[in-house]
Amino acid sequence: MTIVDVWTQITTPRMVAEPWMESLLRWTGRAGDTSVPTVASTLEAMDEADVGTSLLSAWYGPTGALITNEEVAENIAEAPGRFRGLASADIRHPAEAVREIRSWIETDEFVGVRVVPWLWDLPPNDRRFYPVYVACVEAGVPLCTQIGHTGPLCRSEPGRPIPYLEDVLLDFPELTVVGGHVGFPWIDEVISLAHKFPNFHVDTSAYALHRLPADLVSFLKHEGKSRVMFGTNWPMLAPKRCLSGLDRLELPDEVAELFLSGTARRVFGLDAVSVNG
Repeated sequence: MTIVDVWTQITTPRMVAEPWMESLLRWTGRAGDTSVPTVASTLEAMDEADVGTSLLSAWYGPTGALITNEEVAENIAEAPGRFRGLASADIRHPAEAVREIRSWIETDEFVGVRVVPWLWDLPPNDRRFYPVYVACVEAGVPLCTQIGHTGPLCRSEPGRPIPYLEDVLLDFPELTVVGGHVGFPWIDEVISLAHKFPNFHVDTSAYALHRLPADLVSFLKHEGKSRVMFGTNWPMLAPKRCLSGLDRLELPDEVAELFLSGTARRVFGLDAVSVNG
């Protein structure tokens, strides 16, 4: 089985220079490390863990583009059989943001959109995000976002699933949403939303599998077997490190296939765009 990693980024020097990165690097045991990955080092890390496809995120925030859509496209072009992109845009300029997103998700290289509410210090039900959601619905691509506490020293409140993300799911019943980073400490809210909304999914990025909350593991093994997918948050965590402890989860073969590959392929339409060349 070839694994799909639904949350990665090839960071840039200007992203690493952001003040909030210092606490995130300390959190992941890399304090003071200002190095950035390359396509080659990313592929090496993927190969060590049998990750066949990684979704590379663009990042836009109040200080501008930290990873541009163009930079993501350039990275994909170096290994088109291994990468697909998640577009983003500056929500302060809604019309331009929609045009930007549409121009990228019309290509085979981009299969979704990423917005990170804590970066803007805005909850996901803020009106400034809504044009982006409309663009996702019209294009039929998933919205990928962050749920749960924030590793950097920024407010975690925008990552609380209820009421903020629930409002989005109520307002956009046609929108497929992937909540990244598990959603701790609001796991009950996350699972509640997953039961209530069939278009809501969760990814395990930013967590080694042995650290997943027990209630989320139980949900994955039973009624949520097609709603949870694997992610890393590379380069903050390497795929091999994230996958440590997989055996301890004791996932049935069917559930493991869905978690590591099948659900991501369905949600992002990866087979339709021939991710493996």
